[in-house]
Amino acid sequence: MKYRGLDPRTRHLRWVVFLAAVVVVLLATGGGALDAASTWLTAEQDRLPWYATRLLGLLSYLIISGSVIYGLLLSTGILDAIAHRTVSFTLHQDLSAIGLGLALVHAAMLTLDHSVPYSVAEVFVPFSGPYRPIWVGVGQLSLYLTIVVVASFSLRKRIGQKRWRTFHYVTFLAFLGVTAHGLMAGTDASAPWAFWGYMALTATVVFLTGYRIVLAVALRRAPAATRPGPRTIRQAVTTQPPTERGDAAA
Repeated sequence: MKYRGLDPRTRHLRWVVFLAAVVVVLLATGGGALDAASTWLTAEQDRLPWYATRLLGLLSYLIISGSVIYGLLLSTGILDAIAHRTVSFTLHQDLSAIGLGLALVHAAMLTLDHSVPYSVAEVFVPFSGPYRPIWVGVGQLSLYLTIVVVASFSLRKRIGQKRWRTFHYVTFLAFLGVTAHGLMAGTDASAPWAFWGYMALTATVVFLTGYRIVLAVALRRAPAATRPGPRTIRQAVTTQPPTERGDAAA
């Protein structure tokens, strides 16, 4: 299936609907939201760094997870029907960079938080902080791995696609580390919404990784002269009857 995108004839209509929705939300909640925000900021002024640290950490994890999931969707060919690969790869790269930027600010905010004071050295030296040093240290190491992965995007042409793809597997180690860091050191990890959010994102990554491995195995078993791309294999696997799938896997 080729990329078709949204119907260009509806572009103006989509913008009108979007702007109308924004106006309705602002009119309905704008005044009350501003008053509530002003009151809350006045009462919680001393704890703002703590709230900012929590929020930035959660946002960073969400975006990094999105980048990993998007990369897996890209590698399996699932996105080919709805987006150009060049656009998808650029978005994957941008999500990684945004997630890394938020993680760096999250770490820097710890030096401003008086709840559990961190020095600059403790922020950047793994396992040296005062709060759950093991799991915070795992997060620090994962941050450095994420920096390496994001930096590798600019080296992809120099080291070659095959080497870059092999090196890119470090992403899974970084994702595992930030997940463990969030669950074991995150303030909100005990809340049901946060815990099940971690579980849902992790399950998605595990499922797509397993799916990608199945596609890779099918690709290697195909004859060299007739090896199809991942999307073709995916279509063949999903359209074969159960008995034929078993024969093919035998």
